[in-house]
Amino acid sequence: MIIRENDDRLDELEVAMLENCEPVHCLTTHMFTDGMYIREIFMPAGSLITSKVHKTEHPYIVSYGKVAVSIDGDDWDEITAPYTGITKPGTRRVLYILEDCIWTTFHRVNDMKSEYNYLNDDEKENIVKEIEEKILEPHVNYLTGTDIKQEYLKVLEETKKIEL
Repeated sequence: MIIRENDDRLDELEVAMLENCEPVHCLTTHMFTDGMYIREIFMPAGSLITSKVHKTEHPYIVSYGKVAVSIDGDDWDEITAPYTGITKPGTRRVLYILEDCIWTTFHRVNDMKSEYNYLNDDEKENIVKEIEEKILEPHVNYLTGTDIKQEYLKVLEETKKIEL
């Protein structure tokens, strides 16, 4: 179990990122097998990203690229693909993407079905929300009093509208 001692510092970083950085869209692909949820994230080079807090122990693979990773404000570790690791419960990461990167996580979820791959995007998103309740801890940013990830998604959505 990871003991998170630097949540306040990471919350401050997230607020600074929200206020000072261009939002980054990380293409996320959701895949399902019987009993497993797979999340593949493409993160562009030069991005600074904070993760959600993980409840579960699960494997991950960096299949492409290079990333610097800090867990709970500890020292930075550089990961270069190909790399396989295990996420421990309580993990909250900061990632600086050194080269375009593909990071894939694998989550055992008993009621997953392969047929979910054929659902439309809205239906998949509803399933992903249910899954996230099982695999991620809720986290309220102490500075904003909100789930800053939701605020970030709103900013990202507004940016997309402006670009169109």
